[in-house]
Amino acid sequence: MEDIIKRIDYWIKLLPKEFNSLSETEISTRPLPNKWAKKEIVGHLCDSAINNLDRFVKIQYEEQPYRIQSYDQDQWVIVQNYQERPLDEILNLFQTLNKQIINIIMNIPTEKLTYICDLGNTHKTLQWLIQDYLDHMEHHINNQILIR
Repeated sequence: MEDIIKRIDYWIKLLPKEFNSLSETEISTRPLPNKWAKKEIVGHLCDSAINNLDRFVKIQYEEQPYRIQSYDQDQWVIVQNYQERPLDEILNLFQTLNKQIINIIMNIPTEKLTYICDLGNTHKTLQWLIQDYLDHMEHHINNQILIR
């Protein structure tokens, strides 16, 4: 878990610096009408953090296997109107949510990392879910935000 915590903390610190080097056009332009702008991608990462915060907490105390509820990612981005919100608000939300995720991860007893969650078609551990959260974050940052 230590490496995951370090990676999340790295992105908490780096992402605002990266966005400071981008123009408003680079931040707000959608590459295609049905694709998210970079600021919307950060909003999506906030939505992911919100949903995973809930999961990381509940898996620790609810009946096993804990059933993961999916969410409509596109609707969350639309309803929360990230495209029209100031970037600094979205980045502050990203940082705050991920600081809380780090806090949760740091306080998970080791034995609970093996607790099982039901993803619908497969069962995975809480540890796997936490790693998947980081992998998902880094996928979006490396492949959609940092690309110029």
